[in-house]
Amino acid sequence: MSDLYLGVDFGLSNTDIALVQDGELQGHWSLHGVGPARLETLWQAVQWSGVRLEGLKGLATTGGLYRTLPEVLEGIPVVKVGEAQALGRGGLAMAGLSQALVVSAGTGSAMVVARNQTAHHFTGSAVGGGTLLGLAKLLLGISDPLELARLAEQGDPGGVDSTLWDVIGSGIGHLPASATAVNFGRILSLSEPPKREDIAAGLVTLVAQVIGMISLNAAKAAGMPQIVIVGHLPDLAPIRAAFERVWQFYSVEPRPIIPERSGWATAFGAALEAWGKEQRGTIS
Repeated sequence: MSDLYLGVDFGLSNTDIALVQDGELQGHWSLHGVGPARLETLWQAVQWSGVRLEGLKGLATTGGLYRTLPEVLEGIPVVKVGEAQALGRGGLAMAGLSQALVVSAGTGSAMVVARNQTAHHFTGSAVGGGTLLGLAKLLLGISDPLELARLAEQGDPGGVDSTLWDVIGSGIGHLPASATAVNFGRILSLSEPPKREDIAAGLVTLVAQVIGMISLNAAKAAGMPQIVIVGHLPDLAPIRAAFERVWQFYSVEPRPIIPERSGWATAFGAALEAWGKEQRGTIS
């Protein structure tokens, strides 16, 4: 019989679910707005996946309040996995790497140094998808990420951001004159309110630049040659484009990797950790 594990990552915005068979990702789902880990939320995750509980070797849990869950659910072991460990294992596996700085760009941003099957938290930022949507609701009256992304794609961050050209009349070092000097700095000199599209583009740029720059500095400080970015924030095309502008401005090579299905990396990593423990005979 194949080893079948369900990984569940309880996040602030999404609860992500990954089905893993013999160490391979077989399916993934997300529940929105169900809150932190609770017994009923865990049941919801199992039911949403469509997998029969008795067909699982184990449930792997991580994320908000996961430690409060029971050790067993109707005879199925509930394996509790630290968030850094789950993030690191999932990020490396999805990217096909043995070591990297793995960045979770979710509601906030967490960064772990991952090597093979171990990982530890290195740094992070309170700026993330929650920041993006919170400011979008405050400034634009919208909180749907897809609506915000559509608006941002129609806008120009230069409509709200000051560039190096505005500030010093040229580029500096390896940065071109078009690089951002002050996020939302142009607004101070505008005679009329900026366009909604430009505000959206400016918000995307702000969040992506903060995460991107902290990631670059953290990777250098940790001696990691490669960055892997996971989480649901990169699901938004304007965020990916804004990340790419950061990599271009700083001539980053090798380019940071955003794996396919990156939003489920932490749930996947939790399930991999449980599967690995079973392989080593450490799950009772």
